[in-house]
Amino acid sequence: MLEEIKGYLKITWSDEDSSISTMIDAGKAYIDSVTGTTIDYESDNQAKSLLFDYCRYRYNMATEEFESNFSSVILNLQLKYACKDMEVTP
Repeated sequence: MLEEIKGYLKITWSDEDSSISTMIDAGKAYIDSVTGTTIDYESDNQAKSLLFDYCRYRYNMATEEFESNFSSVILNLQLKYACKDMEVTP
């Protein structure tokens, strides 16, 4: 996922790989926390896209604006995973 995020951020050098990996981990932890579940970011494209945007905001030192700008996407993910938790298997 590191290379995908670097491509999204238009970063072609590897000097910042460690800090970008930290951003990715922080973004996953944040999104997992607000959704109340552990998400598979490789299979959930909506969550993956949100993670990319989280990294973009964090890279540009604007995380304080992230939640308000993406509140509808965050809410959508919260509802999606809350509904999955409520599904009954026969």
